Amino acid sequence: MGKPIVAIVGRPNVGKSTLFNIFANSRISIVEDTPGVTRDRLYATAEWLDHEFMMVDTGGIEIMNADAIAVSIRQQAQIAIREADVILFVCDARSGISTEDADVAKILRQSKKPIVLAVNKADSPKQELNVYEFYNLGIGEPIPVSAANHLGLGDLLDAVVSKFGDKNTFGEPDDENEIKVALIGRPNVGKSSIFNALVGEERSIVSNVAGTTRDAIDTPVVRDGQRYLFIDTAGMRRKSKIDEPIEKYSIMRSLRAVDRCDVVLMVFDAVEGVTEQDKKIVGYAHEAGKGVILVVNKWDLYEKDNTSTLRYTEMLRKELVFLQYAPVVYVSAVTKQRIHRLPEVIAYAAEQNAMRISTSVLNQVIEDAVAINPTPTEHGKRLKILYATQVKIKPPTFVIFVNEPEIMHFSYQRYLENKLREAFGFEGTPIKMIIRGKDEDE
Repeated sequence: MGKPIVAIVGRPNVGKSTLFNIFANSRISIVEDTPGVTRDRLYATAEWLDHEFMMVDTGGIEIMNADAIAVSIRQQAQIAIREADVILFVCDARSGISTEDADVAKILRQSKKPIVLAVNKADSPKQELNVYEFYNLGIGEPIPVSAANHLGLGDLLDAVVSKFGDKNTFGEPDDENEIKVALIGRPNVGKSSIFNALVGEERSIVSNVAGTTRDAIDTPVVRDGQRYLFIDTAGMRRKSKIDEPIEKYSIMRSLRAVDRCDVVLMVFDAVEGVTEQDKKIVGYAHEAGKGVILVVNKWDLYEKDNTSTLRYTEMLRKELVFLQYAPVVYVSAVTKQRIHRLPEVIAYAAEQNAMRISTSVLNQVIEDAVAINPTPTEHGKRLKILYATQVKIKPPTFVIFVNEPEIMHFSYQRYLENKLREAFGFEGTPIKMIIRGKDEDE
């Protein structure tokens, strides 16, 4: 199951992107500043009232006279609406209801999707009175907000999460014994070929035309008594290269697949190497706390010598500094070279991602680490680690209570992470550490 997707739609210049950026950059949002991770701002993971969801910014919908443009824009709106679980429809209180607003409202009513109507720029008593006009759209109760002045945003998010129902996510209950595996990567790196080799049949269309796979495809497989659910996804590419609305919104499906899975197979083209877009794609999986395996495909086409594997792995570690923990598997989907190894590596990464460490053993390892490398000092005060406990799995998440949280430098936190990995493994999974003061509640 993935996080609910909330698509922000509306005509241009009503404040969609302003609202999106507020949610993405404020404390409402969970946006992790991890060194080495960059990504486009098409989406942001947000949290409100114990609900976590993905917010997606969309282009402004314009109804123009040119038939081709009008059809294209309508298609774009319909795809965004179809892929989302909740629609946040944004209008402008200052300009009132426009023809474009009415046209978009008609599409939304036909979709039967839950809709929240936000009337932006309601930052004066006059504009607040104008909000009542928007009842005429037939969407429901308009919620006055001002993105510029941060007014009404709590009420707006209350309305959004109320549409999720009783559960934070959508879909059927999870099978705890099933390992969900998403294959992600740029277009044309061989994801579908690897997917077909893993499931043992031609399940996905294989083509050398980038972008062939539009939807996330699920296929259950049993190997050596272990159940897997393999999810093939549409290739993700830079926003500037996304001309077709269908391809643009296939990214939403791919991100949802990452949210649903336990382990990600990040597929690279051996010849092309690592690109900035690769970093963005796998960075999302890392931030989402998924198990990660780096799969270098087309290894049969790479010019090799007896040190090629070692040198290529060093290059990957240098380019993907935040993924030092991820195992690397060199494969060829064409020759089936080492494809048979992937299920074993996947099962191991899933096991590591779900590992739980007892509190006593955890604190002993940290105590030993401090003895080897004493905690830092600042302004005459020394950092004291009082207590540590694991609070979550998938990924393993630890709360460390200290006397002075501000003295816990990033470098020392990384040192502790390395010591935990030395002691327990945690191969193929990120580790999260939460540093709290001694007076903060667990």
